[in-house]
Amino acid sequence: MAGGGCAPPRLDGFVLTERLGTGTYATVYKAYGKRDTREVVAVKCVSKRSLNRASVENLLTEIEILKTIRHPHIVELKDFQWDSDHIYLIMEFCAGGDLSRFIRMRRILPEKVARIFLQQLACALKFLHDHNISHLDLKPQNILLSTPENPQLKLADFGFAQYMSPWDEKHVLRGSPLYMAPEMVCRQQYDARVDLWSVGVILYEALFGRPPFASRSFAELEEKIRSDRAIELPSRPPLSPECRDLLQRLLERDPLKRISFEEFFAHPFVDMEHMPGPESFCKATNLVVEAVKKDQEGDASAALSLYCKALEYFVPALHYESDARRKEAIRTKVGQYISRAEELKALVASKSKNLLQQGNPAREILKEMAKDKPRLCAALEMASVAVAREEEGKDDGDTLELYQQSLGELLLLLADPDPDGPGGVPEGSDQDAGGAIHGQRGSGRLRPELLHLAVTPNGMLPAPRCCRWPRRRLG
Repeated sequence: MAGGGCAPPRLDGFVLTERLGTGTYATVYKAYGKRDTREVVAVKCVSKRSLNRASVENLLTEIEILKTIRHPHIVELKDFQWDSDHIYLIMEFCAGGDLSRFIRMRRILPEKVARIFLQQLACALKFLHDHNISHLDLKPQNILLSTPENPQLKLADFGFAQYMSPWDEKHVLRGSPLYMAPEMVCRQQYDARVDLWSVGVILYEALFGRPPFASRSFAELEEKIRSDRAIELPSRPPLSPECRDLLQRLLERDPLKRISFEEFFAHPFVDMEHMPGPESFCKATNLVVEAVKKDQEGDASAALSLYCKALEYFVPALHYESDARRKEAIRTKVGQYISRAEELKALVASKSKNLLQQGNPAREILKEMAKDKPRLCAALEMASVAVAREEEGKDDGDTLELYQQSLGELLLLLADPDPDGPGGVPEGSDQDAGGAIHGQRGSGRLRPELLHLAVTPNGMLPAPRCCRWPRRRLG
């Protein structure tokens, strides 16, 4: 095996350069293709001399699994070769390093960041679960990030992976002790649910900066895991109720009481339906088309509901979109949909119908509504600040976060017929500040026929392949 002081092995078609990591029987190198494209890959070099019978079986299973699966959140096996000394797995290169390093550099991850990564991990696990594959070595070191900026999670290292039906049970010790499920650590029979325990440990470490059973030895770790004491979650940083519930259900020592895969995928904190992805924009625009149709038919209540559902998909679509021009076009249309939804809210849930019929701008109606609704004022104030920052050229992460916070609050308000009733912001609190509503673009009423897909300076905003609706221009 190529060690720290050894030169990388030679591989036809590639130039191996820096060492990325070393495992029990393999070393991973960064490599460049010798062809014109100069493709960058990661090459896992397995020394034949280090292999025993069990590791040969693991390697063959890893190659068999990776050859047959393709998923955006699983590292791709591009090819494999061998010579007299090594077996080479030519893998997709991930420039962002691994999740362990990402967490260490930041100490802890904000809940919203951890949630995005968890959604991507859940997406990969659902794909594996549907194919009866268990990873059996889930840990932050085996979760890679595609790029340093706007990283996409990629599940890697299938050296311990197995084909396991839900009713299959194993007893062989596999994985890394800190992330092993109790039934595996205690050498009991186990099944695919051990992966869910590992997910819980990874999420705990991302949120609190350390795994729940950090120990100096395996014996100490086993003693902690064998304890009957319930796992207590730290009070800081504060977590949402959904996040705490998921953590407690994942970190259940008894596998029979642990959350099931189906419950995990459907859990409101995971919320796979609204995870950022290529389908987000397609789902959002399909709902907008229906909303515009209902709006034109005069069905304000149905249109409002459809606009709100569409906005729930536009937020992850903005997260997923990487093209700056396209993102700006989506953001512009989202602003228009919010404005129209505000008008419909006023029409459906207040006494402002006459004001609308007289053609008064939405801003004036909102001012009337906002007199006794501090939460609405706060949401619109955040949107105004975001608009002002954008007009000053500060189109950065803080601006996007302000838009998203404002949008989230508006969605709650639009869905709540009495937004400042029980559960609203108490009078006299810091958020009950009133304040002027200013800086809003397009203050006049929006006609529903103008609420179709946005145009870019070069024409129509191109729709993803999954979308199949007639593309229209603005009126």
